Amino acid sequence: MVVVIGCFLLGVLVSLMFFQPVKKFFESLINSVFYQYNYDSDEFFARLNRTLTTTTGLRSLMERAAFEIATTMKSEQTFFFVHTSEGHYITAGTTHHSHLPIEDALQLQNINNKKHGVIVASLLDKESPARRLMVSHRVELILPLLQSGVMGYLCLGRRLSSHYTMRDIKVLSTIADELVIAIQNTLSIQEVRDINATLQQRIENATKELRSSNVRLLQLDKAKDEFVGMASHQLRTPLTSVKGYISMVLEGDAGEITATQRQFLDEAFASSERMVHLIEDFLNVSRIQNGKFIIDRHPTDLSKVVEQEIEGLDPSAKSRNLKFVYKKPKNFPMIDIDESKIRQVIMNFADNALYYSHEDSDININLSVMGDNVVFIVKDTGIGVPSNEQEQLFSKFYRASNARKQRPDGTGVGLYLSKTVIDAHGGKIIFDSIEGKGSTFGFSLPIK
Repeated sequence: MVVVIGCFLLGVLVSLMFFQPVKKFFESLINSVFYQYNYDSDEFFARLNRTLTTTTGLRSLMERAAFEIATTMKSEQTFFFVHTSEGHYITAGTTHHSHLPIEDALQLQNINNKKHGVIVASLLDKESPARRLMVSHRVELILPLLQSGVMGYLCLGRRLSSHYTMRDIKVLSTIADELVIAIQNTLSIQEVRDINATLQQRIENATKELRSSNVRLLQLDKAKDEFVGMASHQLRTPLTSVKGYISMVLEGDAGEITATQRQFLDEAFASSERMVHLIEDFLNVSRIQNGKFIIDRHPTDLSKVVEQEIEGLDPSAKSRNLKFVYKKPKNFPMIDIDESKIRQVIMNFADNALYYSHEDSDININLSVMGDNVVFIVKDTGIGVPSNEQEQLFSKFYRASNARKQRPDGTGVGLYLSKTVIDAHGGKIIFDSIEGKGSTFGFSLPIK
């Protein structure tokens, strides 16, 4: 009796030990035979969501999503058909999926415009165009992807050795919105990338054109400078001769001249003098452009240079009823400067004051020592410079608008050259102006 009870207990113990593994084995066997098309919808949603949120590129997104759906639903094929806002059609899905011709795609769109729910081929009339179209492309289910109308379709082929259930259709309807959002986001990102690419291409094209234009402008600028230099050289020799002969006549080398003749000759001499200075300005501009602009310093009495330039311009001042007011300073220090170039600067400032001053007015010129610097100032009560143009005034060939009206034949190189000369001497330009009330031009130079 004891033996029987012991054997019974042993059998129970052994059964308990092997019950769970055996149970799992039979459950797995039953599921594989009778429920082989069953799936966990929550796990499917999670997998699909990971795919949609981690995939970039529309075609890649559709291919990976189609693979996940086909694997879960056991579909023979799964593919997307999407049309973009630009009217392009894009299709992608599992390997060897059907490729819809454009006319079939448009017919598919007409079907879905009438029915926005899941379309099941087996539930349609056998003779209907919709069913014939679906059967011809081995499509069993069509899920419209809706966003302000139909933006595309999810097409599933026949289910392997079975049929789709209402649960499958419900699951597919559940993921429709998620698919639409993912596709729309990808399309939006692609549109932004396309816009950026277009803009980048336009910028590159514009930059290329700008560089080409800049090279051409530099070539033209160089040709202009070469021409100015050549023309200036050619003009300087005959003008020097003209000036020399006028000077000889004024000095009586050709005999006595009348007061009227002297007045005319003085004006001609002053004009030729200005022309010589102007040509020298052009030559210096050409030298600057060619890197041949050199400052040749020598000890110079600047007060004497200023006095000489004023004397040279005095006839022109008198002809315009203008008066230079200048008192030569006593015991002025000698400074190392390039006399000819500083002389041009003084002449340019004084000459501008002549042309842009009102008649019957004074032009005040002052030369002084301030600390370790000499300061030269020309002050007039003329037309002045508009405030919005003052910043560009010392640019090459620039002329203020009111100056162009007052003196149309000006060149715009005098102030540019003056600033270049003063900068090369380590000095500073002095400038102040009020439109309609006059201007102050000048410079400061270090004594040592």
